[in-house]
Amino acid sequence: MPEEIDPLLEETIEVAASPATVWSLVSDLGRMSAWSPQVVKTFVRGGPVQQGTRTFNINRRGLLVWPTQAKVVRFEPERELAFRVKDNFTVWSFTLEPTDAGTRIIQRREAPNGISDISIKLTALVFGGQRGFGGELRQGMRQTLSRIKAEAEAV
Repeated sequence: MPEEIDPLLEETIEVAASPATVWSLVSDLGRMSAWSPQVVKTFVRGGPVQQGTRTFNINRRGLLVWPTQAKVVRFEPERELAFRVKDNFTVWSFTLEPTDAGTRIIQRREAPNGISDISIKLTALVFGGQRGFGGELRQGMRQTLSRIKAEAEAV
């Protein structure tokens, strides 16, 4: 029986900075390695990040290194940035909501159409399965958001 895939992973953090300040960070995809514990490098193709922008990413977990490709599928300045990973079909996003004290950042990993067969097999073989890897992804999301918060509040 195939392992169940969590179609939505989500983490949230409150930041004492304006949506414009937070947006300047989360929309700079080339800096993702500064925040995400799994991203080693992101190469942004073309000019500034916008709808349709493509990236090439190098990810790492311990000694394991792997590439992914992504495309920006939602882009609403100071509100939402989402990119779809070609290799596993997931959509990663940052949604910004203004609050009285600054900005709420919601980071999501969605799998609205499931996850690619090759990704499911590799996750089972290399990462210990969907459940364990999902927990690891959530921890990475919390770390990513904490790092973005620290930088946004230092501006």
